[in-house]
Amino acid sequence: MSKTNLETGNNIENQKQELIAALKACGAVRYGNFTLASGKKSKYYIDIKKASTDPKTLKLIARQAAFRIKQMDVNIIAGVELGGVPLATAVSMETDLPLLIVRKAIKDYGTKSRFVGDIRPEDRLVMLEDVTTSGGSVRNAIEVVRETGASVKYVISVVDREEGAIENLKEAGTELVPLVSASDLLK
Repeated sequence: MSKTNLETGNNIENQKQELIAALKACGAVRYGNFTLASGKKSKYYIDIKKASTDPKTLKLIARQAAFRIKQMDVNIIAGVELGGVPLATAVSMETDLPLLIVRKAIKDYGTKSRFVGDIRPEDRLVMLEDVTTSGGSVRNAIEVVRETGASVKYVISVVDREEGAIENLKEAGTELVPLVSASDLLK
């Protein structure tokens, strides 16, 4: 491994440990009996909305995502409503790349668009996601974006629960880049 790759690897490991400490400190990691959006039961819950509403933790997430985006060929930061919006907004501000918000459904009023922001067929997006489990919700958003002709090669997730999202997104031609995995977070 070259010195640069080694430094990057060490930096990412340091960032991971810093983020784990911040997520725990802001109360984003909770234990008990929870039902996830997928309907699955879980003994732990990762509430990234707690992190998104804590300015220090949100800045940390934005800096770490921006660090990874430097190695990606993208020109738009995207987030799916609701959880991805504050994350994508913070990352957009950190990278100076335009923001695109992907709505879950078309509104019956206003522009009646699935998007807030501009998108063109030649755009290359990275999507921000709070927590990935199977990757189903972000995969739906990727399909909506691809209908415009734009591409989504990467999804950055704050936490991957390691329950199939990496594989499911790979099948869709998208790489999942988790800032932290559940196994790291729960150690």
